[in-house]
Amino acid sequence: MFSRLFGKKAPEKAKTPEIMGLYLGGSFQIEPLKLRVLEPQLVINKAASTHIIQAVGEVNLDTGGKILRFYTDDDAFLQVILDGGDTESHITDVKLWYFYETKTVGSDKQWETLINEGISQAHYNVEGYQFSRVWEAIGDKSPPVAMTERTYEEDGDVSETDQFVMLYERALDDDQVETLLVCGEEKLINGNFDRCLVLSTGFNLTQGDITING
Repeated sequence: MFSRLFGKKAPEKAKTPEIMGLYLGGSFQIEPLKLRVLEPQLVINKAASTHIIQAVGEVNLDTGGKILRFYTDDDAFLQVILDGGDTESHITDVKLWYFYETKTVGSDKQWETLINEGISQAHYNVEGYQFSRVWEAIGDKSPPVAMTERTYEEDGDVSETDQFVMLYERALDDDQVETLLVCGEEKLINGNFDRCLVLSTGFNLTQGDITING
């Protein structure tokens, strides 16, 4: 009422990204047969088929592409990568990721060592499985890729996290792969940096593997 009287507009609510019928507060289902076939080969176990979306992340890439992440109630996120536009025809990759491990980084020195040496390695081992680095640069070193994710939550909160990431993968049966994402995350909270190392493992999906529940 007062905004109308004094000619001021109420602040607009941040628009939350959507794609494929996926949206904040919605839900989706992964084809159960796909999970039954793949899961025995994966690091994850007891993956849920039905997921409720509790937050949405968006990363604008320097290449002009975009990453959308739909965080769910099963410690997972459905990641959709787009190139050249924001419609379904621009989707180039869809993966379901599960958080495997998160470790706090306690000092500036530990953070510097992690960025320079810990995230990007030729190989990375998780539970006895060896994953090989996917992103290679010219020269002896392949530094982690820097990006910033804006995250939208159900309560309306919007935050930004700087991320330094490297992608790894290992072969599975039938030309499938399991993927490992190694990420150093940094967020400024009340003037102090909150830093951690996050490991997530994932696998490829097609749009046909996903059913939108609404």
